[in-house]
Amino acid sequence: MHWSAARFALSSLHQLLIPQLTLAPGQCWAFVGANGSGKTALARALCGELPLLAGEAPPAPEALRLSFEQQQALVDQDWQRRNTDMLADGEEAGWLAGELLPAAAVQTSPGQRLLTELGLLPLLARPFRVLSSGEGRKLLLARALLQAPRWLVLDEPFDGLDAQARRELTERLQSLHRQGQGLVLILNRFDEVPPCATHLGVLGDNQLLLTGARESVMASAEVRQWQLLEQQAPCSLPPPAQPAAAPGLPLVELHQLTIRYDEHRVIQGLDWALLPGQHWQITGPNGAGKSTLLSVITGDHPQGYCNQVTLFGRRRGSGESIWDIKRHIGLVSPALHLEYRVQTTPEAVILSGFYDSIGLYQTPGDLELSLTRRWLALLGLSDQARRPFHSLSFGQQRLLLIARALVKHPPLLILDEPLQGLDPINRHLVRHWVGRLMAAGRSQVLFVSHHAEDAPEGITHRLSFESDGQGGYGYRQLALHTETHE
Repeated sequence: MHWSAARFALSSLHQLLIPQLTLAPGQCWAFVGANGSGKTALARALCGELPLLAGEAPPAPEALRLSFEQQQALVDQDWQRRNTDMLADGEEAGWLAGELLPAAAVQTSPGQRLLTELGLLPLLARPFRVLSSGEGRKLLLARALLQAPRWLVLDEPFDGLDAQARRELTERLQSLHRQGQGLVLILNRFDEVPPCATHLGVLGDNQLLLTGARESVMASAEVRQWQLLEQQAPCSLPPPAQPAAAPGLPLVELHQLTIRYDEHRVIQGLDWALLPGQHWQITGPNGAGKSTLLSVITGDHPQGYCNQVTLFGRRRGSGESIWDIKRHIGLVSPALHLEYRVQTTPEAVILSGFYDSIGLYQTPGDLELSLTRRWLALLGLSDQARRPFHSLSFGQQRLLLIARALVKHPPLLILDEPLQGLDPINRHLVRHWVGRLMAAGRSQVLFVSHHAEDAPEGITHRLSFESDGQGGYGYRQLALHTETHE
């Protein structure tokens, strides 16, 4: 497939430019760019999903795209199917995971082998909505591979996968490449470029800036400059709107926490507490129960009432409202991003962090507006404050949701895969911001990431979900260094 001086329409004001690009059999391409640089637009163009305005492009690209937006769209469709008065018998659970796969391909020997290698066979009878973000991503990868496209375009394929799943996916990509499968990977991390990538491209300002063989691109001045920019010191945080509360009781106390669905136990007998001055990293494979634990802490899980759960000094079920809990918490998670379906603007997204709402339903004060505009400037999005939130790139959306969580300097900051979809420079910025917040002593942090290197400086403890070899998980708690109690 070949493109020459190709211009594609993104909106009435923006276009994507591909000066020259040829995808030849036997190649594996990786394209890297900053948030908002046009990576997802490139993926759509390669698959023939954007209108061609000028230049040369394949008339019917034999390419299939897999992206986070497709996963988000399926979550939306499943939610709409379940939230209607016209449900038929058996539809209350929504789609089962297996129903999203092409039935004929699943029944073949290669199909069964693929599902086994991806660890998906035990998940096919579960509702799609209860799968973890990483499990859902692997399901969509299987669905794409079962359609046997000539070129497979993977938009951020490693996001949301734990270390073992990333290794397995890398091996799967290498195997596909050896078998002659055409591959295009859209990535934020240079360190995620797999060994099988033969060619690289770099994007900026909705233009393909640099392409070529892997070795020549990695040795270019542009890539060296990119890597140097990541090391530059970022700015300080805007101040909080309210003075800090005096440190007191543990923010979270759990005694023999047990969460189950029918006969399936997600969490079994967990004793754990978040004491003053502590900052925890939570690790474990996809489906181990990390997100379930966080939903108990945020007050969103209904089984929190039937457990011994104390949040911010109050026993769960003692008359507190969900808003009494959420006012103490700042949250970023893949689930929150998926659920942020409201029509809103970047400015309103950050402002909603003051009120713990999805969408803005109150009139903000002058101080909240001032702090929000400082955050927009810090993110480099001041000129896009009134644009539709969903018109921004995924990385820009994630940065806004991070600012939403940080804006009130909450006593408890819960960061579930916060750096997913961010380029190296913005990952560096976010780690710095979180570290500054922790050092100020106002906020305690629960940090979940499958990338160990993503954890900010200042993490004091680690809670690990570890397989017990019998289909369940045990829990290991480790002090990384002595924390300072105030």
